Amino acid sequence: MEVAVDGGMRCRWPTSMGFLQPNFPQFDRVEWQGGTRIERMRPLIRHLCEVGFGTPDVVYLLYAVKIGLYVLGAMGFALATDGIDGFTSVGQWWAEPVVFEKLVLWSMLFEVLGLGCGFGPLNSRILPPLGSFLYWLRPGTIRLPPWPGRVPLTRGDARTPVDVLLYGVLVAALLLALLSDAAADGLLADWKVALVLGVLGVLGLRDRTVFLAARSEVYAAIAVPFLFSGVDAIVGAKLVMLVIWWGAATSKLNGHFPFVIQAMLSNSPVLRFGRFKHRFHRSFPDDLLPSRLSRTTAHVSTAVEFGAPLVLITSDGGPVTAVAAVVMIAFHLNIIASIPMGVPLEWNVFMILGIGVLFVDNASYGVGDLTQPWVLAVPAVSATFVVLGNLFPEKISFLPGMRYYAGNWDTSVWCLTESAVDKLDAGTKRAAMLPHHQLEKVYGSAAEAEIPLYSGYAFRALHPHGRAHFALIPRACGPAHDTDYLVLDGEMVAGVLLGWNFGDGHLHDERLIAALQKRCHFEPGELRVIILDAQPVHRRTQAYRLVDAATGEFERGTVAVKDMIARQPGDDSLPVTTAAQAVS
Repeated sequence: MEVAVDGGMRCRWPTSMGFLQPNFPQFDRVEWQGGTRIERMRPLIRHLCEVGFGTPDVVYLLYAVKIGLYVLGAMGFALATDGIDGFTSVGQWWAEPVVFEKLVLWSMLFEVLGLGCGFGPLNSRILPPLGSFLYWLRPGTIRLPPWPGRVPLTRGDARTPVDVLLYGVLVAALLLALLSDAAADGLLADWKVALVLGVLGVLGLRDRTVFLAARSEVYAAIAVPFLFSGVDAIVGAKLVMLVIWWGAATSKLNGHFPFVIQAMLSNSPVLRFGRFKHRFHRSFPDDLLPSRLSRTTAHVSTAVEFGAPLVLITSDGGPVTAVAAVVMIAFHLNIIASIPMGVPLEWNVFMILGIGVLFVDNASYGVGDLTQPWVLAVPAVSATFVVLGNLFPEKISFLPGMRYYAGNWDTSVWCLTESAVDKLDAGTKRAAMLPHHQLEKVYGSAAEAEIPLYSGYAFRALHPHGRAHFALIPRACGPAHDTDYLVLDGEMVAGVLLGWNFGDGHLHDERLIAALQKRCHFEPGELRVIILDAQPVHRRTQAYRLVDAATGEFERGTVAVKDMIARQPGDDSLPVTTAAQAVS
């Protein structure tokens, strides 16, 4: 398909996916390279809406194989339990409480090794596809303690042998529990689960990155009820899953989520080329705002995530429970099939398995069956973080706040001069090369690497916060922002400098900037960072800060969500309200 884009440039979109090679739009590279950043983004935005990233099919196969290995790993640890026998007899033991308990701990291990969320090329982790456990076993790498001024023995931003030891002990404690037999009550010995949670808690006070990477808001929260026994463990786990669903649904009650649906389904490998993808945009290729179909899909998805879990938690089996379970399984399968950015694939598989074990096989157990009301404290704490995370997103990570892929999370944009890139390379221990260097290795040259780099810009531009990013870059870097600065997504920077990234802007804000300044000694103007907070549920604006690594914050203000959602992707004319005055 050939489309004329701004300035008369003709772009031809490929009509079929490649198994080994990416499918990029075909256009005059010389003409394209002569444009401004925004002009060069626009054909990639159209390409993303029509085709997606053009990712080779072999990459999707890689993720499908990884899901299979995750399931095989879960089965292997289950079969390592005395009394759980028969690889082909899954139907006889899949719903045993100790099997689900081990699934929780295996999922935590899978994530904290860097094999789950944030893995691989779809998260700009190419060479290597993961680095978490290699990075966290290296003294001298960057760690980010959450409260260094308040919690004793947590100051500093360099990983020490103590941190390496704590991480190693966490992995060992998880393996110890996973290779253990059940105790007399049919669950793992309490001390083994408590050891995992205790080490994770101490490690989290030293480095928030590892704590978040373990997906503690899911797996640690579900593991706690298993310190109780019998029905209490099952009901407690049910309630935590309910909070996860409702927290995620609550985060979708905003103007951002239709844009997520539009971007996710435009990039879906299941929905191939053709006019169906055009229906997610109001009038492709001229009006790329979300269509009625995108908005309706967003509303229906939110209603399902509120309604079906309510049926699951209040029903006690039979056809009603079965229908609600099928709906929620289909909900998570749809996410998996779309291969969303950040690739939280195994988490969705875990939720599907949890539906079967907790809500179908144990449908008859409800809150009224609890024998120890203290179990209710676990979902209560999780729900508190959901409330606080929506009221104060600048203070609560989007993970414990359960503001999952709803389009409304803290973001940043890092703008580096060539000298800043050199200083960062020389002054830091990294999990990998910077993203643009990885792309250059893969595609053979800086010129070829620009296409996937700009595809990343295009992906951000499809979301409302992307409008703010590209409107604020000139304010942060001045008239020479197009020529003198390399622009990188803060999430990708965090993946290189912290060993892990999964959408959390709290990992690449002023704290990471300060840690880098200590190591790299940037001069004024060499590194400028745009920090955009998420939208609080009770406000209609998002706050931003412009920070120079050497001199500190030099501007702050707000952008209105209504202005962002009314503009086309690639429109950088967003009005900005500074702390002193409104400007356009």
